[in-house]
Amino acid sequence: MTAPVIDPVKLAQLAEVAVNVGLNLQPGQDLILTAPMAALPLVRLVAAAAYRAGAGVVTPIFSDDEITLARYANARDESFDRAPNWLFNGMAEGFANNAARMAIVGDNPMLLAGQDPARVARAGKAQSLAYQPALGKIAGFDINWSICAYPGAAWARQVFPDLTEDKAVAALAEAIFAASRVGGADPVAAWAAHNAGLRARTTWLNDHRFASLRFTGPGTDLTVGLADGHEWQGGASTAKNGVTCNANIPTEEVFTTPHALRVDGWVAATKPLAHQGSLIENIAVRFEAGRIVEAKATKGEAVLLKLLDSDAGARRLGEVALVPHGSPISQSGVLFYNTLFDENAACHIALGQCYSKCFLNGGSLSPEEIAAQGGNSSMIHVDWMIGSDQIDIDGIAADGSVVPVFRKGEWA
Repeated sequence: MTAPVIDPVKLAQLAEVAVNVGLNLQPGQDLILTAPMAALPLVRLVAAAAYRAGAGVVTPIFSDDEITLARYANARDESFDRAPNWLFNGMAEGFANNAARMAIVGDNPMLLAGQDPARVARAGKAQSLAYQPALGKIAGFDINWSICAYPGAAWARQVFPDLTEDKAVAALAEAIFAASRVGGADPVAAWAAHNAGLRARTTWLNDHRFASLRFTGPGTDLTVGLADGHEWQGGASTAKNGVTCNANIPTEEVFTTPHALRVDGWVAATKPLAHQGSLIENIAVRFEAGRIVEAKATKGEAVLLKLLDSDAGARRLGEVALVPHGSPISQSGVLFYNTLFDENAACHIALGQCYSKCFLNGGSLSPEEIAAQGGNSSMIHVDWMIGSDQIDIDGIAADGSVVPVFRKGEWA
């Protein structure tokens, strides 16, 4: 009898961490779960763990690579301007009734690489617009939500192209488990210790109350003004429904909201961005008064430019995040082609929508008040990496005084 490719003990631990640390699912709470068909083994384990935690009803919603490709091969052109609004309206209704949200990622990050970029962009825009009612509940942190990952075969082949499929899946599984802090005797305790470390970082940053951060390094001299009344977050956070959860499994970042009008200078990406099935490499952009006014990439530039034209807020920042180069994901040396992991390997910025939770008393602020304090609004939220072991970061106080925050990619 051959050994399973994916360690079943660690996979079961990941399901427990996803439900009890990621979501902190409450007795009687419903769960809306999205996942690729490839992740069915983990979905089943998550459902079982959720019901053991007292879930009301677990509702899985699946996607499938072959069905997605069938649309590009066979659908009429007007199909690419449509999305299932009814589905997302239903999800939003579930969240309004306090359902929790889990996303399991694991599909092929390059699935759409061979498709017409214009159609990919149109489909993505239609999806983003339709998703707004549900996304608003998530971005507003109305409910406890979390994301975790399963090592799908197509994804594994992308990450480890020189290995056989079984060995690639096994290698990706172990990388996911290590990054997600499962495999030890008590993963829940390991997460408690990790959350305490992230909380110490956010406390230090919030005590300093910097007006801006300046990033310097190869190809980068960027000043990111921080939103008025911003608050740094990291690790476990409490949603408006009172449930403390970890939105990302794994996570290594502390993050906050930039001021949408106060970002200036050049910045160069330090890792590729996998977006809608395309790989965008060597991104370099210039900001003026918060807006990207120049953008280039050595690969996937057309996709990048379409992304920047998604809406009025797509050329402005909604998040800035600090991650040390010494993070376990960075030190693994693995490029995951997946933002959930790659953003936790390096400092990063996100184009588009800000998070209301990254403001003092953010839960009580209206969208108009958030905008007045510098929070950006957009139908997109796309992270890309700007950190490395060659990046320095300084915190600049309102009086102009400077405090070292990072030196050579590590906390100063």
